Amino acid sequence: MKEFLSQKGVPYVEKYVDQDRGAAIEMIRRSGQQGVPVTVIGDEVVVGFDRPRLERIVASMSAGAQPGGKGRRPLGAQVADASRYALPSAAPMRGAYVGGIRQGSPAEAAGMRVGDVIVQVGSTPVASVDDLTAALGKLGVGPVQITTQRGGTSRTLTVEL
Repeated sequence: MKEFLSQKGVPYVEKYVDQDRGAAIEMIRRSGQQGVPVTVIGDEVVVGFDRPRLERIVASMSAGAQPGGKGRRPLGAQVADASRYALPSAAPMRGAYVGGIRQGSPAEAAGMRVGDVIVQVGSTPVASVDDLTAALGKLGVGPVQITTQRGGTSRTLTVEL
């Protein structure tokens, strides 16, 4: 796990739950598990080494800013698949749900808010975090139009990457 996070440039804090009772209690509270490793990235809790899921989470942390990218700044939004937030009785939601905005980020400067659902980047539809990551991965530095849904209203934001 440490090697994976280091390779991805993700800072981490290592806690030894066998030696730190408070860390053990926190791990059980957050994950419901007593097995290790438990990795918490943002609001995501991963039990074990689920590489595909970890890759998606790390990619979504900066919504597309990957090492070797085209020099753009990260969006600065923590995102998750919007389908995870739909009510059971509601139509399935598509897009990337914004669960957090980093202070001073391009997302914040453009007016993006927690609760927005990103549905389009430029002319590319976004149905999931993977779609968002791929769309942003094709862009260079500069402005991009990002369409969001907020409270049933569509908004187009100009984000400077």
